Parts: sequence; C-alpha cells; structure tokens
Amino acid sequence: MTMIGIIGGSGLDNPDILEEARDIVVDTPFGSPTSPLKVGKIAGKDVVLLARHGREHTETPTHVNFRANIWALKDAGCDCILATTACGSLREEIDRGHLVVLDQFIDFTRHRHITFHDRFEPHAAVHTGMADPFDEELRGLFIAACREASVTHHEKGTVVTIEGPRFSTRAESNMFRMWGADVINMSIAPECILANEAGIPYAAVAMSTDYDCWKTDEAPVTWEEILKVFKSNVEKVTSVLIQTIKSMK
Repeated sequence: MTMIGIIGGSGLDNPDILEEARDIVVDTPFGSPTSPLKVGKIAGKDVVLLARHGREHTETPTHVNFRANIWALKDAGCDCILATTACGSLREEIDRGHLVVLDQFIDFTRHRHITFHDRFEPHAAVHTGMADPFDEELRGLFIAACREASVTHHEKGTVVTIEGPRFSTRAESNMFRMWGADVINMSIAPECILANEAGIPYAAVAMSTDYDCWKTDEAPVTWEEILKVFKSNVEKVTSVLIQTIKSMK
C-alpha cells in the first residue's frame, strides 16, 4: 500500500486531518528531523506528516534539517511526498490566496546542505538529474484537486528559493522577476533536490500570501501579513491536499 509523506509549511504545521494519529520520534544519519513524524490515515490512505519548521515554528529556513527530514520520510517507507508552502508572488496575476502548483525552481540558497553525498565512493559519482524536479503525475493530481475544490490556482510556476529569514531587497525582488521566477519562498529548492536524490516523487503546492516588495504601490511584505493571509486561506490548501490523497491509488 502507498505511504504518502506530507511536509507542512507555514500555517499547516499541525492540521487536525489525520485519523488514528500517533507520533513517532525518529533519528537519521543526518540528525533529527524538525518534528516527530505524525503517522495516521487520510481518506483511508496511510500518511506521514512532518512539520518543516517544527510544530512551534522554531526552525529558521536556513537551519531546517532538510536532509534529516527527507531521510526520515524515506526510512518511514514513503512512496511520494506532497508538500505545502507559503510564497510571495512575483507576478501581478498571482494574487493573495491563489495556489500555485510548482513545476520549476531556482535555487538561490548558499548555506545549506543540498545533497546526501558529502563524498563519493571510489568511481561511483552521483549526479542527479533535475531538469523537471516536480513529479508530473503528482502535479496532475494537485491540479485536478484544485479544480475539484474550485480553488483559484495556477498550473505552473517557477519558485526561487532564498536563504532567509530576511525578506528580499527591492533590487533582489526585481532581479528574480527578470530571471523568470513567478513566486519566492525560503524552503522548496533544498527539499525538492533531496527528494529527487532520494528517488522519492515530490510535488508542492504553494499559496501566495503577499507580493514580496517589488510592487511600489503597496507596503513590502511582513511576517504578520503572511500568517494572516495563510491562516485565512489554509482551508483551501487542506481541501486540495485531502482531495489529492483521495484520488491516489
């Protein structure tokens, strides 16, 4: 039977959507994951939920132990990973509350472990292909779930991942727009990279909570604004997540 890994981002760290839920504390060769694994069922499917930033949001983006998180889900037997995240919009048409089913990323991080391979075994180099990092089948399920839930969504989107926890300067925000990024956040690229390296199909749905700081006709993003928008729209993400899991074989 399929085991589904769920990585919850800001505002979806501890949803009350699991049946028969229980916590499992695990360790990995890369240290402890950022939260215990919450194991249970959604729509009769076995799921494992992990809070990306910890259940009390104590882990800063740069210091999230992405390697331990992905390793823990793989070790738990997860056949795929569904991720949720908040993001800032770099496009006028991606408004607050809109969902984006990501299909590409730009990794602008500089201080994170982005591979399980700190060294290669002799004559056994590992270079993981990353041309299309988000699993197309899972993306299709996310898109179908957004349609089913009548949620305003965008079926493609390139996310640029920055280091954090600070927000962008206006010059950076405009640079990312010129690069072709559609949304911005602080989590997805290392997580997606490691899932691919581990051989686990991975897809992510992002909720736009703000316009970063490129728009000069409104105030720059604040953490308080992100939480307010995400919490007022979190039921959209939850419904899409549940519908996606229901549709999985």
